[in-house]
Amino acid sequence: MLVTPVWLDYNASLAKIVRIDLVLFHSPGSGSRSMSKKCVLAYSGGLDTSVILGWLQDEGYEVHAVYVDLGQPCEDRQAILDKARNCGAASSRIVDTREELCRDFAFPVLQWQAKYEGLYLLGTSIARPLIAKACLQVAREVGARAYAHGATGKGNDQCRFQLAAEALDANIQVIAPWRIERFRSAFPGRSEMIAYCERNQIPVKATVSKPYSSDENVLHISYEAGKLEDLNVNGVKIVEFGMTVSPEAAPDKSELVTVDFERGVPVAVNGKRLSALEIVTELNRIGGRHGIGRIDVVENRFVGMKSRGVYEAPGMTILYAAHRYVEQLTMDRDLMHLRDRLAPEVAEMVYYGFWYCPKFDALLAFIRDAQRTVTGSVTLEMYKGNLNVAARSSPNNLYDEAIATMEGGGSYNQTDAEGFLRIQGLPARVQARITPRAY
Repeated sequence: MLVTPVWLDYNASLAKIVRIDLVLFHSPGSGSRSMSKKCVLAYSGGLDTSVILGWLQDEGYEVHAVYVDLGQPCEDRQAILDKARNCGAASSRIVDTREELCRDFAFPVLQWQAKYEGLYLLGTSIARPLIAKACLQVAREVGARAYAHGATGKGNDQCRFQLAAEALDANIQVIAPWRIERFRSAFPGRSEMIAYCERNQIPVKATVSKPYSSDENVLHISYEAGKLEDLNVNGVKIVEFGMTVSPEAAPDKSELVTVDFERGVPVAVNGKRLSALEIVTELNRIGGRHGIGRIDVVENRFVGMKSRGVYEAPGMTILYAAHRYVEQLTMDRDLMHLRDRLAPEVAEMVYYGFWYCPKFDALLAFIRDAQRTVTGSVTLEMYKGNLNVAARSSPNNLYDEAIATMEGGGSYNQTDAEGFLRIQGLPARVQARITPRAY
């Protein structure tokens, strides 16, 4: 076995591979396989990709396993690399994209206040185009022309992975085993895959006693499938959450947290300037102990069906709330309302997987300009799953107490409202004469 540490640095527009553990080896019996084709596998070490790794080798591929480090809070990275090695990967490596995920993917979506169907903060959706980019960089390095993933043919992730990959490399071959009949024949469901892993002593989280899957990164953890498909099951009761305590178990005393923003971007927590990753990590820790950011939703998948998911996102929930409070002070009304009308479309594009496209490029350029004045500080009070604003301030504060006060004085002349309303009401008065309404 040859173990070689490798350090690579790509240009600033691409993901930086800052840590790679590359393991080259020959698995028992590999001499009988013809490895004439190279493939990069987006490898999580979970149920699906653990099985797919072996299946791709049986299909004649030399498989390079890529674990994209997105800050998965509950996973043992070395154990995942060891698992890939033991299962026959030609190489296995970790690509650290945690800072990029927060800075270049999550924070622009935060600036949009984008939530899919009004609730979901898109923690999984945001990460998928970054995973595809990181895998294609490795494919370019090792000379692979195929990119494989473990997303099912029923879900959203297959769309996100493929749309991102093909937007970056039009010639890449995307292998989605769940869309291949012979793979489904061998593994018609999760129970068969779990049994396969048990027979082959491959450690995976999904078991018969814990029949749901999870997806983890620094932004959130999602839970779905298994018993969660039964809407009569209380999702937040059966899930073993990895980032948050239950609100009932949270402290009986509230806690304050202060977040600072510059141009719509979080820059500090409790007065300490931090990197994007550090901000999300610190707020996960603070919000997690107060049970912040749990939701249980039924959502509309891109492929047409409804699905049920349970999510926890303590840090991003705090950031969304704090960001909105700064905007309330600093953002022009018409600009905010325009952004709010477009935000559901942005959320939809992220959810569906249209990250790398001209329309989304333009929307990102718009929000950067729209957020120029969104600078300020917000203090939130956390208590047993709840968030309330305690204080807010901004050097660009558009709130003028002297104008807004209901007391006498100030620069606002209430007499001016007479003419304002006569003009605003003119169309209604004309309509009332021509087409009177019954009342």
